Amino acid sequence: MNRPLSSSLWIFITATVLVAALIPFDARLSAYAQGLPKAIVAFNRTITDFGTFRWMIYGSGLLAIVAFIVHQASRSETVAGRARTAMRLFSYFFVTIGSASALVHLLKTLIGRARPEMLVELGAYSLTPLTGNTVFESFPSGHSAAVGSFFGAFALLVPRLRPLFLVGALLIGVSRVIVGAHYPSDVAAGLLVGLWCAVMAAFLFARWNVLFRLDAAGWPRPKIAFNGPAKE
Repeated sequence: MNRPLSSSLWIFITATVLVAALIPFDARLSAYAQGLPKAIVAFNRTITDFGTFRWMIYGSGLLAIVAFIVHQASRSETVAGRARTAMRLFSYFFVTIGSASALVHLLKTLIGRARPEMLVELGAYSLTPLTGNTVFESFPSGHSAAVGSFFGAFALLVPRLRPLFLVGALLIGVSRVIVGAHYPSDVAAGLLVGLWCAVMAAFLFARWNVLFRLDAAGWPRPKIAFNGPAKE
């Protein structure tokens, strides 16, 4: 079986089902979330920008470059080996988050859904593609795609902590609804776009035998034991 294709299919089906289930309630849930107590809204305004692509892409790219320089310059085999592993790790995050950013922004532009701030004027289901105006780039949520890819990558690298990473992704995703930036269906789609990019990047790196390996069933498994000695 083609595992990348089957994974893509299941993620697409899950996204379709969730979006279809949430869309009828988008306006009501959005209004309810924004009407929560001020302390809750303020807290979510504080945490929501953790989900920006910029710091994730620049940070992972810069750290990958630094690790590459250390790997090339070090005369110690131990230091060089650790730097090589770090370079591969940050490169995986860079590819995952960078691809999620490119894909989600393409979808936003092509779909052109109006944000909740336009609810009264245009309704919850207004589509105006290819405007180049961020007001019409609600679906999918970019912040949600960012944390979906970020925490999705961590979940693939450290499977035993997946529940923790799921909570982190959902926390930022829900914050986008509470601060009035997105509808719930935008968030669901964004999270799964990010997860898909993390999974596809893991398959790609496994094909290269970098960070991941393909197990007997064809799924990517981490080669690095983060709770013990490295396996490579």
